[in-house]
Amino acid sequence: MPPVLPVPTLDHVVINVRDRIDDGASVFRRLGFTLTARGYHTLGSMNHLAMFGTDYLELIAAPAGDTRRQEIMNAPEGLNGLVFGSEDSAATYAALVAAGVPVEPPQQFSRPVALPDGPQDAVFRTVRMTPGTVAAGRLYFCHHFTRDLVWRDEWRHHANGTIGIARAVIAAQDPSMLARLFARMFGDDAVRPIQGGHALAVGLSRFEVVTPSRLNVIYGDAAPDAGGRTDFMAALTFRVRSLDTTEAALSVGKIEGFRREPGRIVVPARSAFGATLEFVE
Repeated sequence: MPPVLPVPTLDHVVINVRDRIDDGASVFRRLGFTLTARGYHTLGSMNHLAMFGTDYLELIAAPAGDTRRQEIMNAPEGLNGLVFGSEDSAATYAALVAAGVPVEPPQQFSRPVALPDGPQDAVFRTVRMTPGTVAAGRLYFCHHFTRDLVWRDEWRHHANGTIGIARAVIAAQDPSMLARLFARMFGDDAVRPIQGGHALAVGLSRFEVVTPSRLNVIYGDAAPDAGGRTDFMAALTFRVRSLDTTEAALSVGKIEGFRREPGRIVVPARSAFGATLEFVE
């Protein structure tokens, strides 16, 4: 019997700020996001989150001089992680191994969460791709054991009006390579061709893998600097309540270079820690 493959759902996306967590938090607050208090993982990393309806944005960093999360410091600033949801990390791992997907065994960790009635530990278990599997960045699954400590209504309200993540865009010299991996992970019918590449439906969101030339058509000079990379995670599209609200928040935050176009607002990667941000209603 073939393995029962996981259904692709979006848990969160990760922007790497390396050892500049204060700068990263300042920039994303000026972009109009409400951020959670700084968290400290038992693995050695630290983060801030921008929580939305069913998914979230994570700013990840490593303390200066700390080598426990060297992969954070080895990667450039910018979009560096796309994370699928899992309700059963053991079953996810078993299914992916049976499908021939190169993954690491589940790893459990936690971080304290400051709450009005005292701190509690948010607990997670992740299933990660074997290092080197994906040239563009990190792909993995996250299983939350304490969802009530992460998705809290007081953290879901944002000055820029964001209510969820609609899309992540990956640039790849050969988009078909990552498309084939997605097909092994989720089934052939989960992936479809699009102009310049392939798309994976991820719950109410989608991941698009396109050529660098197609990325430049979509975003122009707002796209990230490839920095010599042939494959990289490039852009995020956020769904917002109102583009007028978003534009007002970006103006208050004095965000340089953002532009409003028909149906969207684009923030250049140079103004958002190396990740192009797009806002749509």
